Amino acid sequence: MKQVKLFRQYIWIINTLRLNDKMTLSQLNQKWIDDCVTDGNPLARSTFNHHREAIQDLFGVVIDCERNTYRYYISNPSVLADDELTPWLFSTMTVHGVLADSVAVKDRVVLEDVPAGMEYLSLLVSAIKSNHRLLIGYQKFGVEGYEKVVCPYALKLFHQRWYLLARTADDQMRIYALDRMTKAEQTNESFTMPRDFSPKAYFAEYFGVLTMPIPMAHVVIRAYDTTPNYLRTLPLHHSQREIATTADHADFAYDLRPTTDFLGQLLSHGARIEVLEPKTVRQQMKQMIADSLERYRKP
Repeated sequence: MKQVKLFRQYIWIINTLRLNDKMTLSQLNQKWIDDCVTDGNPLARSTFNHHREAIQDLFGVVIDCERNTYRYYISNPSVLADDELTPWLFSTMTVHGVLADSVAVKDRVVLEDVPAGMEYLSLLVSAIKSNHRLLIGYQKFGVEGYEKVVCPYALKLFHQRWYLLARTADDQMRIYALDRMTKAEQTNESFTMPRDFSPKAYFAEYFGVLTMPIPMAHVVIRAYDTTPNYLRTLPLHHSQREIATTADHADFAYDLRPTTDFLGQLLSHGARIEVLEPKTVRQQMKQMIADSLERYRKP
């Protein structure tokens, strides 16, 4: 069976149990047939049990059975909300399944382009899982390319691009964009991942993937017009807090290292966002706006 079809069946089982809470195998089977998951063919017990195991391995979602009623249910539903990777993976596969069933409207679904480098993703995941060093070729913009052996620690998806967080031979942590890689090979040499290292904690003080050694700051911004609603529904950073609200604006606070990608994100909102404090960051924003305005003054 094709992997895509299997994933669609896994997603169907998870969604069906999420929506219906608890169901017997007979009830699941009837809905399986009604929804034509496998062209009207029934859901065999052996198939369902195999799918339960695969769902737990892939998503960490545990499907248990009530002994007195023989009804199946998701015993740890929080895993689909609390963890970061599981909801993203589940959402991605769900969208993939919906679009696969909607070939007739493919010309009316507009997606974002995915940069180069995706061909290395599977290999990098394998190296991270087995703790094996990687030999990578890397080509930064505007400089000569090079090759380097690194210890792959983690992957991060940011603004439609994948990045590798790795430790170099001189014990420095570096970020490598997959679309800048010219090669990637897993070596036979293993490494020891520090037990106390957390990729999530490593990036916690930053907006994106730029991890520049700049001081922490308490940044307060004022959002105008409808921008507060956008920030409420999609916070810029996990530290975001709404600290003041009026009829025409709202103030938000962030505790992070204000790197240039964070300031660039604020600038992308134009006049709808104003930095109030600290003064140093406000001055940085003013200078960036002045530099941009100067370019437009040229004929």
